[in-house]
Amino acid sequence: MAWIALAFAGLCEVVGVLAMNRLNERKDFRSWALLLGGFAASFLLLSVAMKSISMGTAYAIWTAIGTVGGTLVGMIFYGESRRASRIFFLGVVAAAVVGLKALSD
Repeated sequence: MAWIALAFAGLCEVVGVLAMNRLNERKDFRSWALLLGGFAASFLLLSVAMKSISMGTAYAIWTAIGTVGGTLVGMIFYGESRRASRIFFLGVVAAAVVGLKALSD
């Protein structure tokens, strides 16, 4: 259950990051609600996950999900660079997450 909470925490972080971008475009109630709701849910789920997963592992994986997710969303929906080197290093981050999961207690 903790790993599922951690995965959803990372996805909620991506929602929060998307809301930050949206807030730069328009400062309306919905943008603020997505920002606050996304990050609040993310931190709540991260704290739930950290009851069973060590802090270092949970934080590293949560951050990686947010990093990879935010970057992919930027590439797909906002026209950010899709250079091969960028995609390679996203793969390195994803591989590190798999390694942490495989070696976690």
